Amino acid sequence: MSISLINFCIKIQKLTIFLLTYDKNNVIFMNMNNIQKLAQAIKSHERIVFFGGAGVSTESGVPDFRSADGIFNNNESAETLLSYSYFKLNPTRFMEFYRTKLFFPDVKPNFAHNYLAKLEKAEKLHAVITQNVDGLHQKAGSGNVIELHGTAHKCFCDLCKEAQPAVVVNEFVNPAELPFCKCGGVIRPAIIMYEEPLDPDVTGRAIRAIAEADMLIIAGTSLRVYPAASYIGYFTGNCLAVINREAIAAKADIVIEGSVGETFKKINIILRERGF
Repeated sequence: MSISLINFCIKIQKLTIFLLTYDKNNVIFMNMNNIQKLAQAIKSHERIVFFGGAGVSTESGVPDFRSADGIFNNNESAETLLSYSYFKLNPTRFMEFYRTKLFFPDVKPNFAHNYLAKLEKAEKLHAVITQNVDGLHQKAGSGNVIELHGTAHKCFCDLCKEAQPAVVVNEFVNPAELPFCKCGGVIRPAIIMYEEPLDPDVTGRAIRAIAEADMLIIAGTSLRVYPAASYIGYFTGNCLAVINREAIAAKADIVIEGSVGETFKKINIILRERGF
């Protein structure tokens, strides 16, 4: 190999190392810069709405759906198993999957849930819109929580629609057996299954909250689930922020690639230093 070719290869190697190092450091720098911007935006806005997905609860130990380790990637027929037609066809298998993959009674709110509750108490945050069914925002103390996909903490009869205590489904002794209502119908969790429409009253509240917000924070969601993701289009405020481990298709003023909980920990430190 000629000397000139060896020198050329060395230069290419150095350039590659530089670019890789620069990209990594640049992402860290951009994140820190944008965390500062997000902290200032939270301080300066008075009607903030938070729109969150599965990534908000993963730090509490709740699995998400579409990541490499998510429920859908580890259970090929997950969308089928969570459909209403499958529930009607095989309610026992549906209930077994629900209890083992979607219901986590012992998980606790993480820093993100707790900090959002703090922002609500400070009259900064006016609504939490969540795609999750785990109830962790309420456990953390948030009052105005809009649950787009229902909740695992309520149940009702699929036949007569009468409300039932959640314990009937969630703490049934034998997971292979079904809880029945006195009318003969199967008691089911109050989650929105695939093939079921979202509750129009709930979606109306969500759209109104987004439309009236002066700042919208989208966090822990890929925005791939519709129609929920389409509600972002109703936002007309002046600051849209995104916190997510992966890039998402949203034109935002502030973008932070990383953990939701860790981001809020940094924001909490910054704002505390500024007397908030």
